Amino acid sequence: QVQLVESGGGLVQPGGSLRLSCAASGTIVSINDMGWYRQPPGKERELVATISSGGLTNYAESVEGRFTVSRAKTRPTEFLEMNGLKPEDTAVYYCKMQIRTIATGLRQLYYWGQGTQVTVSS
Repeated sequence: QVQLVESGGGLVQPGGSLRLSCAASGTIVSINDMGWYRQPPGKERELVATISSGGLTNYAESVEGRFTVSRAKTRPTEFLEMNGLKPEDTAVYYCKMQIRTIATGLRQLYYWGQGTQVTVSS
């Protein structure tokens, strides 16, 4: 079974920075797309950023230029570097990966992390 574990959330002042990590474990054969999503209080979950296996990135307009998504070359891990944080960035952040395992054969399934709270407040 695949598990995604996030870390790095917390409380930060406006203008500050945080770095989120998400590590996958299990009998992983390959990982295609990776991404980060967030769910602000009382709102729907929304896309933050994605990164393909080839390194192509995509960002929500609200975080473009402030956030950077990346992935480790040899480990099943992705990162989200968040700079210039604003109160409206407050949310639970979730990582998502498209993973092929031994059990699923050729199929690639999506897995989610448990979420990590990011609070931006003075």
